[in-house]
Amino acid sequence: MQSKKIVKISMALLGIVLMGSLIGCSPKETENTESVATVEENIDVRVGYFPNITHSQALVGKDQGSFQTAIGETNKIDWNLFNAGPSEIEALFAGAIDIAYIGPGPAINGYAKSKGDLQIIAGATDAGAIFISKEGLVIKDLKDLSGKTIAIPQFGNTQDLTLRNILSKNGLSDTTKGGTVEVLQASNADILTLIQKGEVDAALVPEPWGSRLIKDAKANIILDYKDLLRDGQYTTAVVVVRTEFLEEHPKIVEDFIRNHVELTDYIKLNPEEAKDIVNKQITELTNKAIPDDILDSAFNRLTVTNNPQKDSILEFVKLSVDEGFLKSDPDTTDLVNFSILNKVLKEKGLDQIE
Repeated sequence: MQSKKIVKISMALLGIVLMGSLIGCSPKETENTESVATVEENIDVRVGYFPNITHSQALVGKDQGSFQTAIGETNKIDWNLFNAGPSEIEALFAGAIDIAYIGPGPAINGYAKSKGDLQIIAGATDAGAIFISKEGLVIKDLKDLSGKTIAIPQFGNTQDLTLRNILSKNGLSDTTKGGTVEVLQASNADILTLIQKGEVDAALVPEPWGSRLIKDAKANIILDYKDLLRDGQYTTAVVVVRTEFLEEHPKIVEDFIRNHVELTDYIKLNPEEAKDIVNKQITELTNKAIPDDILDSAFNRLTVTNNPQKDSILEFVKLSVDEGFLKSDPDTTDLVNFSILNKVLKEKGLDQIE
């Protein structure tokens, strides 16, 4: 009889302990525990990219399926093709894509307008642009650009900001500001036609369009990629992420960046194979291959890199403000986030980026 009482008391005490432990674990803590277990599963990672050689890591990774492997079989990479930075930024704002390869100009504008809804988390390509003049027009002194019409692919993009910096340093400005240089916005394909017809005097364009202009329009080089800005150490394409997606899925973003770093190394070590893959992807996406000689020339003018060249980004921020594309100086504290990139670089024994 005594032993039965002891068993009952023991069971009662056990019940009290279990109840206490359940009371001590709030519903919020229980939910968090469950979410941690499932947060990195069944996630669609929507990636934006262009059919451009400056987005080589995206093109090679898409072709090889390495990004999909990196994020795990329970998640899914969803590729989204764009042809213009502003539309890609709008897709990020709308939550339609999560990670994107994009030019620094649109990335800066998107960050400033959204007050930090996106962050630059890695570099993709440096340089890869060229300033040319039409056949028969040789510019030896940049001040001779006065009175000329110059085409760029898009107002406020990297090439436009670079051009305006060149003009400013030579005492010139565009006609909308009372200057003597007309700056014209046109698509890269239209710029080729305009140069061939002699309807514009010069153009500052990204590769492979610069090499195409030299070959197909017999254009002259005014400034090559190293002479445009910072001895060629300026970013042309970066990787951005929605801040909310980064906060919700840091492991997936880390896995993505780890593969991005590996692809950067692969392209550097296997340039010929990488060029073939890039051209294959561009052909599939645009129904038009890049001729081998133009592809070789274009790749010689760019540097595939993980480094987003933060100083060049901050210089582009200043240019955007000076030229009126941004109304005021944005708080750039969180514009570039090196934390995940540097974690991956450290793991691989590579130099970290400051």
